[in-house]
Order: sequence, then C-alpha cells, then structure tokens
Amino acid sequence: MTVSLAPQEELAENRFLSADELLARDIRALRKSRGLTLSGIALQLGRSVGWLSQVERGLSRPSISDLRALADLFGVPVSLFFGHDVADEAERGVIVRAGRRRPLGSSDTGLVEELLSPDLGGSFEMVRSQFAAGAELAASARRPTEEAGYVVSGRFDIEIDGRWHQLAAGDSFSFAGKPFRWKNPGNEPAVVIWVISPPVY
Repeated sequence: MTVSLAPQEELAENRFLSADELLARDIRALRKSRGLTLSGIALQLGRSVGWLSQVERGLSRPSISDLRALADLFGVPVSLFFGHDVADEAERGVIVRAGRRRPLGSSDTGLVEELLSPDLGGSFEMVRSQFAAGAELAASARRPTEEAGYVVSGRFDIEIDGRWHQLAAGDSFSFAGKPFRWKNPGNEPAVVIWVISPPVY
C-alpha cells in the first residue's frame, strides 16, 4: 500500500534521507516534471527499466557517466545532483543557506541560476536568476507553467505574449502558459527571483 504524505510530512521526512535517497528523489522529480516514462528514459540511456527503477528508489547508485547522461537528458547541469550537503541535518529539506545553493546554469549563456527551493519535489520551485549585462533570450519560450518573478536589482525587460515590459528593482510580473522572452538592457547584472509551478528543474 502506498501512503501519500502531506507537504509538511514530506518536508520533515526529507531531513532524514541519505544523500543517495535525495539523489533518487531528484531524478524521479526531474523525470516526472518532464512527463517522461521509465521505459522512455531507459531506452535513451541504453539501460534497463529495472535499473532505472532501482535508481529512483535509491537501491542502485548511478555512475558519474550515468549522471552526466541523465543531466543531458533533463537539460540540467550535472552539478545539480551534487548539492545536497547541509551544515545542520535538521535543516535538510527545509532551509537553503546562501553558500549552499545548487547551481542550475553556467555563465557561458549569460544566465546563471541557483535553486532556492530545498529540493526538486513539491508543486513549485523558487530560483534565483542572474542575467549578465546585455544577455537575452532571443527566441520566445513557452511552457505549461504558471510563473512569477520579482526583480531584486538591475534592469530587466520581459516580453509576455508579444508585449514588452520594462522592469526595474522592486517590480514584479506573473504569467501562465504564454510565450515569453527576456533581456537585460542594462550595463550591470540583473537579479530576479523566479517562482515556477509546476517545477521545470
């Protein structure tokens, strides 16, 4: 019999999970957020469904090359799988300290993101996005999500459903399922706190 935990109970349970169990949860959450099946991923990785199922249950540990392949498949940096260390075990699954955020991107793209949420589960995720001066998303993106953002610093332009909006520190935005793109027209980095539901990382 499978017991579904309430969100508060799930957070409490996360505090007592090992690093392998947290890795297993992350892989499962990434797969589910992308609507992928065990068999589909196993086929792409050249692995068995049984092996992948064991990985998702924390019974088998993927190798570094397996993690690289999974990261490529999910479109996330492999470093995302290694950021589970916490200074205080009582904070696991509840608190993310400033120096222990998990990176989600690289500065090569002009966008560096860090996961502010304690884990990849749940109904939403919170991300700190830093946009380099002049960086832009040239082609519109669209995803089946509800999103909101708050500009912490800098200038940030966002096009939502074909209309551009110029934002500055203290401004916020929200949209659901609409095409969007962004750019930083300023001479310094822009920082935006982004909330996405359901999670995409």
